[in-house]
Amino acid sequence: MLAAVVFLVGGEGAAEQAFITLASTTSTQNSGLFDQILPKFKAASGISVRVVAVGTGAALRLARKGDADVLLVHHQPSEDAFVAAGFGVARHPVMYNDFVIIGPAGDPAGVVKATTATAALELIAKQGEAFVSRGDDSGTHKRELSLWAEAGVDVAAHSGTWYRETGSGMGATLNTAAAMDAYTLSDRGTWLSFRNKQRLKIVSQGDGNLRNQYGVILVSPRRHPHVKFRLGQRFIDWLLSPAGKAAIAAHKINGQQLFFPNR
Repeated sequence: MLAAVVFLVGGEGAAEQAFITLASTTSTQNSGLFDQILPKFKAASGISVRVVAVGTGAALRLARKGDADVLLVHHQPSEDAFVAAGFGVARHPVMYNDFVIIGPAGDPAGVVKATTATAALELIAKQGEAFVSRGDDSGTHKRELSLWAEAGVDVAAHSGTWYRETGSGMGATLNTAAAMDAYTLSDRGTWLSFRNKQRLKIVSQGDGNLRNQYGVILVSPRRHPHVKFRLGQRFIDWLLSPAGKAAIAAHKINGQQLFFPNR
């Protein structure tokens, strides 16, 4: 079972203090994005945001049960299905970055020679080099599986050999890859903020197929009448406003912008 990590942005106040629950991803939390943007939203609106940071699949399940007011996740097919099933009001593209393939500095599979992400994975599979997967039904995991499928590799057949699954978030998976000197797929934001890189480095990047798009969805009050849809809509409106976009764009690590707001 995935452990949900709950963060309260903004100080504790009186019982009547306005707040919403945001179900989102470990990648947005690990990157430090919420520390950058949520205090600005609180200052502008008086609304606190309580973040439940899990994988995209787990975040969608929480929202389906009515345990969140707003979703901020990164797997559009799952997001579209959520809205189509009546659990969400509408999906809005809010920001994007990209995925990168991380590997040992020595690059034993020769991934740096590959011109596409699928070609890189083909080389890893052909050489039988260790690859660490999140294996947690997150947006990153879903994208990784789609890339393996495009590469024509049945990773389920190799589970427990060169293909290892952590069932954990991105930070824990990167730690495992560092300990094993293995390859993995990471969102760029978490990689840039990750401090235990050891001998790991980016070995494949820049493929358009590695774009990492995030969407924001208001949980439907028709399905769950208790959700704070007015406060949730104010948060979404702010995210999509010039002020919200500026806050997203301002989040940097070592001078590198981590997320790019959609226009």
